[in-house]
Amino acid sequence: MAAITMEGLTKRYPDGFEAVRDMDLDIDDGEFVILVGPSGSGKTTALRMIAGLEDITEGELRIGGELVNDRAPKDRDVAMVFQNYALYPHMSVRDNMGFALKLAGVDKAERDRKVEQAARILDLTEHLDRKPSQLSGGQRQRVAMGRAIVRDPAAFLMDEPLSNLDAKLRVQTRTEVARIQQRLGTTTVYVTHDQTEAMTLGDRVAVMRTGVLQQVGKPLELYNQPVNLFVAGFIGSPAMNFMMATVENGTLKLPLGDVRLPQQLRERIGRVENGTQLIAGIRPEDFEDASLTGDGRENGATFRARIDVLESLGAELYAHFSLPPEHRVESQELSELAADAGAGDVTELGEGDQIVARLDAASPVVEGSEAELWIDTRRLHLFDPESGRSLTSG
Repeated sequence: MAAITMEGLTKRYPDGFEAVRDMDLDIDDGEFVILVGPSGSGKTTALRMIAGLEDITEGELRIGGELVNDRAPKDRDVAMVFQNYALYPHMSVRDNMGFALKLAGVDKAERDRKVEQAARILDLTEHLDRKPSQLSGGQRQRVAMGRAIVRDPAAFLMDEPLSNLDAKLRVQTRTEVARIQQRLGTTTVYVTHDQTEAMTLGDRVAVMRTGVLQQVGKPLELYNQPVNLFVAGFIGSPAMNFMMATVENGTLKLPLGDVRLPQQLRERIGRVENGTQLIAGIRPEDFEDASLTGDGRENGATFRARIDVLESLGAELYAHFSLPPEHRVESQELSELAADAGAGDVTELGEGDQIVARLDAASPVVEGSEAELWIDTRRLHLFDPESGRSLTSG
């Protein structure tokens, strides 16, 4: 096991394009760190630089305290698990898992011991003599992980290892990955496009955008205190809702109605001139049916909205309603997120003015009818429209 340190890490291609720019990140020994971001954010390029599969243009990379910029991949003591399983179809599971050890000249008895030990960890013991074609997708991915585990490397590098699995199997395998990493305690860098994986797996999460590290922190820190619009819009499912707002004498004028800012938010944003325009962010889970708020009603504000679409997930309801078009948000950050998600998973008001509220399953709201909803004003996020910087985090 070993710590990984990146100082000013940059990858610049001959045409001048910078896939990763001036990246600083310290990963502790035994830590599980997730690199997450949309397509083209530079997360896989950063991982490949750690592995030695991409040359480093500028900066320094240390593994276990040793500078490895010019070391070949085989000399870095890291093991990589790829998106595709990359298994040899003609070999048994046992031979696939032990192949790297065989190439390294490890004797058969020691190879078998390591393979069987990894198979027990991965629940693959009964499959050791099968071929990859006889296994499910989840089992094949575990074989690929086993091939990495037997090497007992200083670090695991995982490049979207679950993306080829169906949704149910992905959840199951995600739990197994977390369990295995905790059991082995090996430093792990895990790249994913899926922010749900990032939130549930990592000790810390590093969010990237167009080659630049945006924020690094524990999952709940990114969720509760995003430093900018991009992180706020990327972290959370369904995504945070955004709308234009205006400040007037300590009151936030939202398209949902006027909201008196709680004292803690007024202190965070400081003195803001009357008439200042801000972008307000409200997470779906910070809404509720007003009839179900009870004593908590005084901690927020109520408004009425016509419910366009109502989705029941059993334990909760997703209520969708629209805002007038004049309140749409124009933001480069949110446009990038909407494009990456096919404008389907990120609420980007310039594309549809849709708001999503997550309500208790006991709510009596009806699709096509007006409902009285409540928002927790203590949980509002406010952003500078020009810079995208959060005014309420910290």
